[in-house]
Amino acid sequence: MKKELRLFFFFLIVVGFVIGMGIFRTPVNVAAASPTPFVFYACWLAGGLVALSGALTYAEIGSRLPATGGYYKVFAQVYHPSIAFAINCIILVSNAASLAAVALVGSEYFVSVIIPAAKNAAYISIPSNASHIKTMQVVVAIVCIIIFYLINLLGLKMSSKTQNVLMLIKIGLLLMLISPLFFLGDADAATSVTTSITKSISPTLMEYIKAFGVGLVAVSFTYGGYQQTINFGEEVKNPNRNIPRGIFFAIALIITLYMLVNYAYVKVIGFDELKTSKNIAAIMASKIFGPRADIVLSVLLFLEVLAYINGSLLSNPRVMYAMSKDQILPSPFTKQNSNGALTLALSVFAGIAVIVVFWVEEFDRILSFTIFLDCFGMALSAASIFVLRKRTKNLDGTGIYKMKLYPLLPVIFIINYLFVAIAIAMDYEENKYAALKGLSVLAAFIVIYFIFYRHKKIRK
Repeated sequence: MKKELRLFFFFLIVVGFVIGMGIFRTPVNVAAASPTPFVFYACWLAGGLVALSGALTYAEIGSRLPATGGYYKVFAQVYHPSIAFAINCIILVSNAASLAAVALVGSEYFVSVIIPAAKNAAYISIPSNASHIKTMQVVVAIVCIIIFYLINLLGLKMSSKTQNVLMLIKIGLLLMLISPLFFLGDADAATSVTTSITKSISPTLMEYIKAFGVGLVAVSFTYGGYQQTINFGEEVKNPNRNIPRGIFFAIALIITLYMLVNYAYVKVIGFDELKTSKNIAAIMASKIFGPRADIVLSVLLFLEVLAYINGSLLSNPRVMYAMSKDQILPSPFTKQNSNGALTLALSVFAGIAVIVVFWVEEFDRILSFTIFLDCFGMALSAASIFVLRKRTKNLDGTGIYKMKLYPLLPVIFIINYLFVAIAIAMDYEENKYAALKGLSVLAAFIVIYFIFYRHKKIRK
């Protein structure tokens, strides 16, 4: 691969991977789990520091083992092929579930504009039992997936142009959410944080730990994406200098933006109201700019969702391509149409996302399932650095990136995701067997591998 990525472009890639739709929805989940605003902010800050540790870990992994297909190549080199197959399959399922979750969030905003009942249910926190509203949200989410599936079938050039336009909307939205901090003069809103703290009953230490763990589930989802830096170690100019600088500047910017946005949510909406609100960005816009502003912002947020859907459909089929190249998946997964699109891989990934939308129908039910699956991939892939450092000692001093504070950073990262997995498993009532479903999916893919591998040996 040619070394074509300069510092600025690598920085933009990292920012683009991380900032998605989560920041417009998951603060509700974090606030609901947090007994005080201090725990709320602590979750976001801790998640950012973990993201920085993980991003630097993946930067070195990608530099030591530069390859197309990222995760699969790392697992194939370090672990048993069955683990490589199973983990990458659950990552694909997890990413499809994330796509479905984001599509459902976007549908909440879109449907709230065209159906007043859905808007009222979201804004004043009255649960909506109207089946036609939920059906409409599911339909909108699926239609979005299908539209961008068709766009990606037109090839990389068309999908990348679409992504550039949607990225501008994404950046503009974050700046819009932060803007109230500079001119809001509502004294009542400004004192909402203090009121929530003074009224809170002091939780026990275990309650604090559980709240922190549950909050990290949603935070981990929102900070996710930096692990894809593993794909670019071979293509960055002057990697020893530009990879750590690009990642550090990108994650530092994202932490700053996320902390400011969450502070704006609490300041404008109030911590107690934030716990039970939906469409939080639109609520804040209506409080600051008037009742019409929430409609405009809801449409913009819906367009921002489309950026994630398009990017996910663009990147994930390439993992299937890499697995097929190594004969782990059937050869048809490498086939392309006349536009260069991976037809079967793209179709399968989009199909999984549609199935997940039908299966769960609500964002909150997807969140725990997809993060529990991610915990396996994140912890095991980060742990590969301990093996790769020994196997690739000959690369030291040749210009590759070698992180400082090793092994502290990867250990912090791994412990965090183990902690999140345990928090999901312990939160039995809320997650409704999310951990058990995740383990079942992992076991099923391992069984599928051995059945396929055995059949392949017999056929030979």
